Amino acid sequence: MPREFAARLLAMMLGVQRTGVTAAAGALQRAGLIRYTRGNVTIIDRRGLLRRSCECYDVSKKEFDRLLGSRAVR
Repeated sequence: MPREFAARLLAMMLGVQRTGVTAAAGALQRAGLIRYTRGNVTIIDRRGLLRRSCECYDVSKKEFDRLLGSRAVR
């Protein structure tokens, strides 16, 4: 499912520089995990992304689900 995210917005959300978002998105794209084109992110391999994420993803996901419950977008 495509999501529109400008690199600048992602950088603000993550507290990093825009160039870092662009570099990370490029690496994930080269790995075949996402497709990233000017403002659009398409997840190609969700399981692959999960394998590359740190343990903090599970902590964040559980808290997100706890706070939003069934209203969470999947």
